[in-house]
Amino acid sequence: MDTANVDPAGISVLVVDDHPMWREAVARDLEARGFAVAGTADSVAAAGRIAKAVQPGVVLMDMSLPDGNGAAGTALVLEAAPKAQVLILSASDERDDVVEAVKAGACGYLVKSASAELVAAVHATAAGQPVFTPGLAGLVLGEFRRMAAAPEPAGPALTARETEVLRLVAKGLSAKQIATRLHLSHRTVENHVQATLRKLQLGNRVELARYALENGLD
Repeated sequence: MDTANVDPAGISVLVVDDHPMWREAVARDLEARGFAVAGTADSVAAAGRIAKAVQPGVVLMDMSLPDGNGAAGTALVLEAAPKAQVLILSASDERDDVVEAVKAGACGYLVKSASAELVAAVHATAAGQPVFTPGLAGLVLGEFRRMAAAPEPAGPALTARETEVLRLVAKGLSAKQIATRLHLSHRTVENHVQATLRKLQLGNRVELARYALENGLD
């Protein structure tokens, strides 16, 4: 689809970022280009609440938020506004961040240093087209091909967050380090670890790490 002739006034956008100056600057820039900015949010919780109220067409989502990451924000927003298209706009180009965001339902990932491309990216996202900073699309494709070729892990189904915590346990991270990495509380991480141990009927973290390695979750 050619996005050049799409009327930006017909595209409502929700901007989610915890940095007020950046958030408001992006909102102003989009409004100046004719987009309808339906709202702004500074957290995962606020993003979900506002998305439910305004039903945006496009959501620009940061990866680092005070109450969770952009993947969690993406999942919550899509639950609240299923027709929305989420584009991650983040300072991070880390592989894990990109893959996690796409797994959560984001249709694109743009690094903030490439924000000059933002107007075209919002047009494309509204049209349902995947948008990635050069180099990231190949990374995502390679990861999903690897996952498709890998055997399904045996055992009870874990939630996405439990699997995420399990991978980090397998990498040797402590609960405190995992909490910092995922922007969660130490207690929340411990709850996920304990829930995973119960589901897998394992006795401790060593067995948990061994399980993850044996099932390709490292």
